Amino acid sequence: MSYHCAILGCGGRAHGHAAAYQHVTRGELVALCDLDSERLNAFGDQFGVAERYTDLKQMLAEVQPDVVHLCTQPTARVGLMTLLSEAEVPGVILEKPACIGADDYKALRALEAASKTRFAVNHQLRHHPQVLQFLDEIAEGQIGEVRFIDASSGLPMNGQGVHVLDLMFAFAGYQKPQTVFGASSGYDDINGHHPSPRTAESLITFEGGIRGALQAGEGAPQFNEGVNWMHKRCAVYGTHGFRHWRMYGWEKSLPDGTVEQGEKDYAAEDILGQAGLTNAMFDWIEDAAKPSPTNLSVSLDEWLVILAGYMSTVEARPVEMADFDPPEDLLDRFKRFVGAE
Repeated sequence: MSYHCAILGCGGRAHGHAAAYQHVTRGELVALCDLDSERLNAFGDQFGVAERYTDLKQMLAEVQPDVVHLCTQPTARVGLMTLLSEAEVPGVILEKPACIGADDYKALRALEAASKTRFAVNHQLRHHPQVLQFLDEIAEGQIGEVRFIDASSGLPMNGQGVHVLDLMFAFAGYQKPQTVFGASSGYDDINGHHPSPRTAESLITFEGGIRGALQAGEGAPQFNEGVNWMHKRCAVYGTHGFRHWRMYGWEKSLPDGTVEQGEKDYAAEDILGQAGLTNAMFDWIEDAAKPSPTNLSVSLDEWLVILAGYMSTVEARPVEMADFDPPEDLLDRFKRFVGAE
């Protein structure tokens, strides 16, 4: 089956979604939608997509896409996801972050529970070839039992911290988080639609005793010279070995106690990761028992960890995740706490 796919929002991130179709064999990009007709036409010319719309409802009615790539800003996420759900679009891949606070987190929990649409968040790192290799090696027991995961990003939590948190969940085998103890400082609404602490750290305990340390923003470790968005990493330590993924390199322990390391082409891996994420949505549409690893339910579990970090900062205490119900004004409370209001 060949799936008919569309992109909603033709800004910067949409280019990665579209370019990945050179590696997608079961779907075709057939339509685009954007309020800015000049941007819409430039994007359509670049990627050879003839069907172009400035009205979403018209596109949905005329094209009836199987998958929509939702590449709009997170401040507009809930309304558009609701509209796509009401139109019964089978699959939607939305850009990260899924949320910006607790109010939209709760709205998306309710939508996810009620909707027939399959939503996945665009954490394409989960499908990078090097990440997939490490996940296979860890599942085979090559580092023993996972005990500790250390992840960080140079951009703040809503910039790229959500990406490395998604890797933490994957390397933890999607065990549920039990407690979060966080400390965050500063505030920056990145580009006006990605509100985030300038720096945030959280200690996370997962079921099964796995511990995790998450750091995003100022002070995060850097392994190469360059701007802050170039620094994403996740290291996994087991009872007798480790794996360390970085944007432009990797390290792994070997059975004889030595360490092997190398470099990689992040851009080349990223386009394959994007294609893999799109293919995972096709798999899910074909078989409900094969949900995308970055499905909305998992991504909201991850976002709850971020909210717990905010709550832990404001109230100076560890947060027990089993009964954590974040107040809808949590982001506002955090902003007041750090002096942003």
